[in-house]
Amino acid sequence: MNSETILVFGATGQQGGSVAAALISQGWKVRAFVRDVHHAKARALANLGVEIVSGDFADAGSIDNAMAGAWGVFSVQPSSGQGAAYGMLDEQEIRYGKAIADSAVKHGIQHLVYSSAAAAGKGKTGMGHFDSKTEIEEHILALNLSFTIVRPATFMEILLLPGMGLEKRELTFFMRSDQSMQLIAVEDIGNIVAAIFAEPKRFSGKALDISGDEMTGRRVQQLLTQAVGEPVTYRRFDDSLLEQNTFLHRLAELVDDGRLAGSANIEELKQAFGHLTSFAEWLTGSGKPLLEEALNAKIAEVSLR
Repeated sequence: MNSETILVFGATGQQGGSVAAALISQGWKVRAFVRDVHHAKARALANLGVEIVSGDFADAGSIDNAMAGAWGVFSVQPSSGQGAAYGMLDEQEIRYGKAIADSAVKHGIQHLVYSSAAAAGKGKTGMGHFDSKTEIEEHILALNLSFTIVRPATFMEILLLPGMGLEKRELTFFMRSDQSMQLIAVEDIGNIVAAIFAEPKRFSGKALDISGDEMTGRRVQQLLTQAVGEPVTYRRFDDSLLEQNTFLHRLAELVDDGRLAGSANIEELKQAFGHLTSFAEWLTGSGKPLLEEALNAKIAEVSLR
């Protein structure tokens, strides 16, 4: 039983929620930083024994208040990748990520885990929501702070978003039929982060690319067909769409040059962290409700923004 408190940012989101759940299951005390303490997800966390504190990323004072007395911090910010109309500006994400790290130093936090992205930390990409994370990483590296950076591969959950085509028994995504791309189940992010907090000295100062599986488009098609019980066709986004949509076009380029395809050593990760969820396992396990929802979704146009 761990008696120390971990402050989790983004606890009502996918990554933060998975981290909070994994920490609670391992006996840590968890404090969640949330904007709305009355939100259903915040209340659900409170029912699990999570301490809920109200705060706003834009309010440095509220970050400091939440940090007081914590032993560790999990830092993740809403991504600027959805654009200002849907999320936040690149400069906001950078400011918030830096503010959390600076507050961690001020409050003597023993270990900070920052969740970045697979394409970050590997040179400029020309895409703000990756380059913003690179800038936050560089800021953390310069601090007198025990830290670990995790760079998750593409979430398995993203493949089942509405608009990817599964309602028509198709899936469109970035890799070609014979091109590999790494994927990770969000639940595994939580388990990995919890393991890092359990052994901070082992992982201090490291930046870890993390993934649970590596799939070609052809293999994705095979596994989806098996899980659905009828033929599902996989194809890469049409060239005509990529030519028209600069956002998707640049993401495709980053998959092709390898930075977004993922570079994690999955076998080494398994040795360090134990079992990691394969895409096949995920489709018939925690991903099954999402798969059923995607199969029954109303037909919509592809949009990642």
